[in-house]
Amino acid sequence: MSFRALFAFLALPGTVAFAVPAIWLWSCSRTKIVHPMGLLLLLAGSAALLWCVRDFYFSGRGTLAPWSPPVRLVVVGLYRYTRNPMYISVTIILLGWAATFCSAGIFLYAAGVAAAFHLRVVLAEEPWLARTFGDEWQRYAKRVPRWFR
Repeated sequence: MSFRALFAFLALPGTVAFAVPAIWLWSCSRTKIVHPMGLLLLLAGSAALLWCVRDFYFSGRGTLAPWSPPVRLVVVGLYRYTRNPMYISVTIILLGWAATFCSAGIFLYAAGVAAAFHLRVVLAEEPWLARTFGDEWQRYAKRVPRWFR
């Protein structure tokens, strides 16, 4: 993978999904695992996120960063089931942190991040995708749900 893809991953979901929760938990002295099953959410979300980053790079020929977006519409992998699997993955990771360490603060952070993702998708990303990919986007948007069915 290229440096730009790695940088985009570290700068965006790396910060939101990993750095902020880790710093939050460490600063609150919440470092004891309370519910180990929450680690399954962390792992599942992380695996899904990495899958999406790979698809953006190889299928879309770009990165998840707004400054280096895919040049082809990504409709493979998890994008066959939801138009926003990366955002869902990050939210699952955050819920995994909240469950594992029994942190109401991280749960509220996850809810805020999910709300911000929704607004970003509706107000910025979908209009950009419609302008950039035209009919291909319209057909895809009719076939695949924004979030879940």
